[in-house]
Amino acid sequence: MDATTPARTARNTAPRGRNPRGQGERLRVEIVSAALRLLDELADDQALSMRAVAREVGIAATSVYIHFADRDALVLAALEQCFADLLGAVDDAESGAADPVAALRARTAVLGTWSHAHPGLYKVLHESALNRRTDMSFKDEMSRRTTAAIRRCMDAGLAPAGDAKTVSLDLSTAVHGAVSLRVNQPDLPWPPLDAQIDRFLVKLVGLPPR
Repeated sequence: MDATTPARTARNTAPRGRNPRGQGERLRVEIVSAALRLLDELADDQALSMRAVAREVGIAATSVYIHFADRDALVLAALEQCFADLLGAVDDAESGAADPVAALRARTAVLGTWSHAHPGLYKVLHESALNRRTDMSFKDEMSRRTTAAIRRCMDAGLAPAGDAKTVSLDLSTAVHGAVSLRVNQPDLPWPPLDAQIDRFLVKLVGLPPR
């Protein structure tokens, strides 16, 4: 899966061999990757089981519990990895931009297209009850970076001056709303997501039209 999760492959059917001594971290990474694949399919962290993750990796369920005390701990670790990879993808998109406006457009496009392409992970990341049970403040970093990107546009005179944090919150609300409605009501006649996101950037941030 782009940015966060490997492409879906056939499930493991044969038991895996024991990891060589000192490779426990490698097994942990495999467990997290398997959890991400299953969460993207299930779109519900409550439907995930430790046994299913163990089968996906090809290990005994007890091996999963060595690394994660319970399902919430595993899901949280998976979402943190997912978010870190998404941040990296956004940074990569911005790095090739010619100016602050292009950078803001690039980062917002990545967020929109990733969320639309991975509705299962999107729902768990933003709509699951885990958000109320667990500290997920790691997600705040995306808002901080979006605010900084908007501020750079303002400082360069490429967007109207204003409260970058408030504008960032408005933009995030609009983009998340557009994605969430598509995820939960996919049969409605939605306009192209990229075009809608660009209208948000014009109307809410004040960027010039493409």
